[in-house]
Amino acid sequence: MDKNWMKLDNRQDESYKLGVAAFLNFAYSGKAKHLTIACPCKQCNNFCNHTKSVVENHLFTFGIRKSYTRWIHHGEQFRQEIREDINLGGNEEGDTDSEDLNHMLNDIGTAQWGGNWFSREDDGEGSSGLNASETDAFLKLLEDANRELYPGNTIFSKLSFVVTLLHLKTMNGWTINSFNSLLEVFKKALPPEAAVPKSFSDAKRIIRDLGFISEKIHACVNDCVLFRKEYENFDTCPNPNCKEARYKSKGSKIPRKVLRYFPLKPRLQRLYAHKEIALDMRWHKEKRVDDGNTMRHPTDSEAWKHFDKLYPDFAHDPRNVRFGLATDGFNPFGTMTSTYSIWPVFVVPYNLPPWKCMKDPFFFMSMLIPGPKSPGNEICVYMAPLIDELNEFWDGLESYDAHTGQKFTLRAALLWTINDFPAYAMLFGWSTKGYQACPICMAETSCMHLKHRKKLCYTGHRRFLPIDHNWRRERKPFDGKIDFRNPVIPLSGKEVLEQVERAEIQFGKTLQQIKARKRKRDASGLN
Repeated sequence: MDKNWMKLDNRQDESYKLGVAAFLNFAYSGKAKHLTIACPCKQCNNFCNHTKSVVENHLFTFGIRKSYTRWIHHGEQFRQEIREDINLGGNEEGDTDSEDLNHMLNDIGTAQWGGNWFSREDDGEGSSGLNASETDAFLKLLEDANRELYPGNTIFSKLSFVVTLLHLKTMNGWTINSFNSLLEVFKKALPPEAAVPKSFSDAKRIIRDLGFISEKIHACVNDCVLFRKEYENFDTCPNPNCKEARYKSKGSKIPRKVLRYFPLKPRLQRLYAHKEIALDMRWHKEKRVDDGNTMRHPTDSEAWKHFDKLYPDFAHDPRNVRFGLATDGFNPFGTMTSTYSIWPVFVVPYNLPPWKCMKDPFFFMSMLIPGPKSPGNEICVYMAPLIDELNEFWDGLESYDAHTGQKFTLRAALLWTINDFPAYAMLFGWSTKGYQACPICMAETSCMHLKHRKKLCYTGHRRFLPIDHNWRRERKPFDGKIDFRNPVIPLSGKEVLEQVERAEIQFGKTLQQIKARKRKRDASGLN
């Protein structure tokens, strides 16, 4: 469809009049004439819905937005078609980034408002009950995606240019000052009307509404509490043994310690907003081959099957998500310092087929626990926001399935965690040191103190061998004794829960514990 009429300044030109008529015919194709549509004039900018006569009057009075080159709010296919005439050399990779960005925007709109979000109709309730601020912010993103970086530039839109620059900054480790300096060079090199952001903060502000937000939650410097919920307005730690200040100085609003939390809800909803991924999220039940003897996917595990038996209503809908959680500490500064430890927490949805579920795009970092010290047993304090969101997912959240074109109640559950032994001790409050370090044997752990090494040695592994195994009768290679004990029977989940409920735990590190080289363990600290 010819859209050159949109560039005309003379709104009395015959070509402009014919263009307005063609636009209105396109916008109302298949619709009743009394319905309202988004008005693309310069004043309304697709934010207001009007009748056909009012839209026509606005287009002649105020003119149409020249950057609105794809009529996505009026039924035109959202996907940007690749223009072959741009790449004279036959290379069609020029629009790849813009294509990906447009697909992302389409997924965002679909996740929030359903499959026909770009041609929604006003039902008399105003924006169909949508959140006005979210709608306005998203439509601003669409405008930036349609706006050329400068007139005549067919490679970058304003949004794709900013996203590309921020991606390069992240991948190459540019500092904020170097990024701002580069923007100054672009302002001088490009035409004056080029939509170049003023600074790094301005660039981040442009892409903020893409949906990948993070929450900054203030934390006690000694890991006692997070300043949220009932502690949100506290200026000092509520722990009577701590009482550390929340901010760096009196009258300042700069926190001493910050937890960065990345909500799972928008990312899970984004999975179901993409038709192909939404179909893959059902793979484990609809396409997986189950011969009963081979483990090809976590669905074949005993834990998954046991969970399905316990909660058949959850297992009935294959779109409900099973999570795995992984965490460990690392030093982000490499060889510069060896005293800093930061802990990312990852959540992985296991509904996807095995060739996808372990790929980077489906690893969700849910939080970044700050250093410089390892959180230790206080990691449970930082897990509180994730636990709250998982509880919300268990109750169910309304989401849109692009594969079926319908809304459904999305539920999720955390099935297991993946970590090494020291992280296991932190994550579950279980000591992996001392005389009862084994999580299976517990009080029956075979342990002896090496007299000349001041170390603990764990023995008794022969009890897990078959009863007629030759090693059970051996003395000299082991501890000088035969061992015909039966294997230890692991505790059931109910028994573990009873032990946990009896535990008395006080989070946070006192001043004496911080100064001490090694924290003392009393009798109650044993497992």
